[in-house]
Amino acid sequence: MKKNLFFLLFLSLVSLLQQQLFAQGLTNQGNLQVHNGAGLSSSLPFTNSSTATLVNNGSIYLKADVTNHQVAMATGAGTLYIDGSAAQQLTGSATLKTYHLVTDNSSGITLNNDLSVGGNHNFVNGLISSSVTPNYLIYESGATNSGATDSRHVTGWVKKIGSDDFTFPVGDNSFLRTIAISSLSVTAEFNCHYYATTPNIYNLQSPIVKVRAAEYWQLDKVSGGNARVTMTWDHTKIPMDNILLSEIRAGHYTGGNWTDAGGTATGDVATTGSVTSNAISTFSPLTLAYTSFPIPLKLVSFTGWRKGGVSYLHWVSENEQDMSHFSLERSLDGNLFIPVGNTSARNRGIREIYSKDDPFAFNGILYYRLKNIDNDGSFTYSRVIALSDKQSFSTAITVMNPAKTAITLLNRSAPAGSYEYQLFNNTGQQVSEGKIDMTANGAVLIKLPIQIATGYYTLHLQGQLMRFSQQVLIEK
Repeated sequence: MKKNLFFLLFLSLVSLLQQQLFAQGLTNQGNLQVHNGAGLSSSLPFTNSSTATLVNNGSIYLKADVTNHQVAMATGAGTLYIDGSAAQQLTGSATLKTYHLVTDNSSGITLNNDLSVGGNHNFVNGLISSSVTPNYLIYESGATNSGATDSRHVTGWVKKIGSDDFTFPVGDNSFLRTIAISSLSVTAEFNCHYYATTPNIYNLQSPIVKVRAAEYWQLDKVSGGNARVTMTWDHTKIPMDNILLSEIRAGHYTGGNWTDAGGTATGDVATTGSVTSNAISTFSPLTLAYTSFPIPLKLVSFTGWRKGGVSYLHWVSENEQDMSHFSLERSLDGNLFIPVGNTSARNRGIREIYSKDDPFAFNGILYYRLKNIDNDGSFTYSRVIALSDKQSFSTAITVMNPAKTAITLLNRSAPAGSYEYQLFNNTGQQVSEGKIDMTANGAVLIKLPIQIATGYYTLHLQGQLMRFSQQVLIEK
């Protein structure tokens, strides 16, 4: 019993000493040198005091918080690894310097002190943020970085010193959104931060008529001369405006307005691309700017049919950019419309297909329209369509099943005239559309796309006096 009690007391004492040791951490107060080929690793908080001298020509692994007070610290020729498993902070009263840097902490690193890199910085894991002060991740002349991705980049301030071309590894926690400087006329010092919402988007100077509202880069020149700036877009991360490449410019906010900093864009607005400015001497906020307005939303079709007291609405759109939502509106007389419900826009810039049901009991004709509402509150309306249960003539047209190279329609009692058709697969994707002329008691063929797959499809017909919908089996 006494031995067990003694052992428990011993364990408690060891635990207390470990806690005190971790709280105090590891402190360098003298001359600490790590030679080439040698290494030092610490899982405790590490402090380099103001009276200390630390020179790293080998490898130092720091897995907890780091504090540096040594003024004019030598860069050395080694590599500093900041690779803890819990979130790490860098603090102190003097810049922490290293030659090579490897950041490998998926929980993140916060800079409450400046961190300077003289060689290469390799992003392995985690985001690097900086305090509001701000504190900087500094890349000295000739320094580079590699490995930055959406999950590992700098969400705070980055400083670059020198005359070499450089790409700032900045972003917003979700995406890496770099900006690059090139063709520097002299040695310079730049500070950079990325932001997700562009300010003052309506303050424009001709020939600029619109700027990219979703992002901008704060690029401040502390000293230096001229440089060119390259900005990119990636439609898969942040939807790009539907604009002609020839109309894209580098936009620079100066004198209270977004102005034209020149440049020629390359790439594809539906995927990725970039624009490089002319040589400029003033910087500050920068983003993509346009000398013409983006191509507006195109509503390809808005159709519907009614059956059993339910209205089935269907629409297809293209070029969605900066859209908020679609508002479906209903009317009993074709004049006074009331909202039925909203559908959020997807803003992917591709052809989109939407459907919405309105279970509204009414014996007569109902009128519908779409209100297409942008993020800034502006809106447009679709055409008005009229629906009635009496117009869903399930026996008016016979569809010959199965179909192979074409769908055969036999008109039994439907009004003669021009009809628009749309063919959708079982996932709701439109695979074919067009127009046909229906004659009384006649037949008509709808040719099928060559690459269409075997399966069940839904055919929609719409004319001035009736609408028709039926499932079709296609066998290839």
